[in-house]
Order: sequence, then structure tokens, then C-alpha cells
Amino acid sequence: MNIELNELQIGMIGLGAAAVAGVVFFNRWQEGKQRQLAEKVLERAHNDVLFAEAAESSGEAATKSESPAGARIEPVVASGEPAADLAFAAVDGRAEPQGGDAPAEAAAEAAAEVIDLPMSQALPAEAATPVAPVKLPPAASAPLSPLVDHIAVVDAAEALSATQILEAQGDWLPRVRKPSRWFGWNEAGGQWDRLDPTTLAGQREDPSGKWRRLCLGLQLVDRRGPVSEAELALFERATHELGERFAGVVELPPSQPALAAAATLDQFCADLDIQIGLNVVSQGQAFAGTKLRALAEGAGMALEVLDGEGRFVRRGDDGQVLFVMSRQERGGFQPESLKTLQVQGVTFILDVPRVAHGDRVFAQMLDLARRFSASLQGVLVDDNRRPLIEGSLEPIRQTIAHTQAAMAARQIPAGGALALRLFA
Repeated sequence: MNIELNELQIGMIGLGAAAVAGVVFFNRWQEGKQRQLAEKVLERAHNDVLFAEAAESSGEAATKSESPAGARIEPVVASGEPAADLAFAAVDGRAEPQGGDAPAEAAAEAAAEVIDLPMSQALPAEAATPVAPVKLPPAASAPLSPLVDHIAVVDAAEALSATQILEAQGDWLPRVRKPSRWFGWNEAGGQWDRLDPTTLAGQREDPSGKWRRLCLGLQLVDRRGPVSEAELALFERATHELGERFAGVVELPPSQPALAAAATLDQFCADLDIQIGLNVVSQGQAFAGTKLRALAEGAGMALEVLDGEGRFVRRGDDGQVLFVMSRQERGGFQPESLKTLQVQGVTFILDVPRVAHGDRVFAQMLDLARRFSASLQGVLVDDNRRPLIEGSLEPIRQTIAHTQAAMAARQIPAGGALALRLFA
């Protein structure tokens, strides 16, 4: 079949072909123009500063490195030049400084590898001077003992004020029943401060933060027994919540060794928890309260309330209790009733683990008990109401000596701070 084209159709075809050719030509022209512009922009028309410095320091013109392809290029420093003028080459992801008289070509090649960063990507000036981290002492330097304490460390994001710690203790302390002690590192004073509520209350008006590192010690044992697994878990949970409260980091030792140590320590304390009692009892006529008070105060004893009961207490020069005198009947001594009080007997008590030099203190207590017995016309007896003779006193002295020697060997000396905490 023959198709005849008229002049209009032929003209339209020619016009379309010309339009297509024009578009192709225009695209090629634009592509060439953009390539020329890019080459002009990227052309390095200026000298590389690092390259020039490296070449000048070596005293020779920079030449192409002869190191094989892929080899590590070591930066060098010329003789007599400061280490700050080192140029590092990042080849294979490694860069190591090297001293001595290395070839200048290596320095030139290292400088040539440095990539220029746009000013918009440059590091801020303050980043060049790193801020020295706050130096915090180890937790082991805190006045806590791993012998008797389960120690946690809380590093807060910012230094804490007395008010912040008091508020945290208000939520923390009621939940943890075993005795605990808080210490904070005072960065300004360079010392550990005891952070108990009484001390902190006097600093509530000071808004400044003083303590960034906190050390919390949970006492493993007291006279009520060892810490339980539930109590230890509660301590750890409360401590983690404390860390979250202060956006801090918490360090806790594992719990199972702590529980095992608590059981062992409790057995040790139970074997040595000894109190020596000397009784002065009447032989018929009761002792008058006024007479007892006069004798006690004449011997340097004072009426105090200990363990919820009125007792006459003898203290040492350091203020620690040496021994006490209690009433054998219930109720203790009450100041308002001493004038009319009549008692059948009194007991002198020496708490062996809580007294240093127990043999000396026992001798003082024995001497005072004998004076009371003579003045009151009573009799000195043991707990079975048998008269105390010199022969029955020697086993007591040996028991005191054995107990205190065992405590010293365990690094918990009798009458020391650890012993006073454990036997409380």
C-alpha cells in the first residue's frame, strides 16, 4: 500500500526532528558548561600551608614519596623543631608520631595527605583545650570498712547540696532498716564528710553543691543478727533509685559474697558477745535509793538512760561507757523516786566487746562492787547467787582476755569504732 505525504505532513516531520536535535544539543552544551565550572571551582590554585611548612622545616623541596602503595607513612619531626609541628598522615586508619632525622619526603607526603576542612566544619576553639576531669578519691578511702559494711558508690552528675541529700535521705533511710552510714567527698575541702541528718540540717541554708561522690555503707551485722537477702536487695534497689534521682552512676559489689560474709561475721560476733555481771545483794535489809546514789556519784558514776532504762554509768576519759550499775528489779532507777526507793540488789555489768583493756576495767568494776558490798552490808555473788571468791574470778579474767585477743586478731579491736557498731 502506498502512502503519499503532502507538503504539510513533510513539513511537520522536519520541524519535529529539528526540535529533538535542538534539545540534545542544548543538553550537551549545558553539561559541558557545568563540567568546566566544577573544574574551575575545584582547582587548587593556592599552595598547601602544611605542605609548605613541612618542606621549609626539612630544608628541601617537597618531592613525591617513594613509599610503595598501601604502605604506612610515618609523620616526622625535623631536628630542633617542637612536637607541635608534626603532620599526621591518616593511612590505613593509623597514625604514629616518629622522632629523629626521617627523610623530608615522608613529611611532605604526610602533609599532602591532610584534607582541608571547610571553615563551617572546623572545631570550636574551646575544644582544643580539654577540660580536666574532676579527680574523685576511691571509695576505699571513705571512713567505711569492708569488714562490716556493704559499700555502694553514687557519682552524681553535679555536686549536691545539703538540702538535696536531706530530701533523698528522707525517702531512703526509712526503707533500709539495718544501720547505714553516708559519706560525701567534699571537693572544696578535700575530705570525706559524714552526711547524717543532724549534721546536714545545719547546712540547709547553704545552696551550694559540695558533694559529687557519695559512699553508702550498709552494716552487715548488729546484735539483732546478720543482714537478710531481702534487706540487702532493698538497699541495692533504693541505691539505684538514688542514682537515677541524681542522674548518677552507681557501683555496687555483688550481693551473694556480702550475704556469706554477713553470716560468717554474725557467728563470730555471737561467740564473743559476752557480758560480765557482778551482783551485790542484801542480806535482809533493802538498799536505800539515796544511799545507792551517794555511793555511785562518789565513784564517778552518773545516772543516765541507757537502752530505755535508768542506770548509773561509769565512763572513761574518752566518754565511752566502761561499765554500768543497774537495778535487779524492773524499772531501773528514776530520779524522782530515788528518795523513797528500796531495792534488794544491784548488778554491775561489763560489756566485754565494747570496752578496750577489758582486764583493767574488770578490776575497777570488781573493786567498786566490793566497796558497795561493804558499805551496804550486802554480799557479792555470781548469777547463781553463789558468793564470789578469788578462785572463781580467774576464769572470768581468762574469758575477757580470750575474747579481746580474738577480736584484735580479726582486726575488730574491743572498744574500737567497729566493735561499738557491731555490738550495738
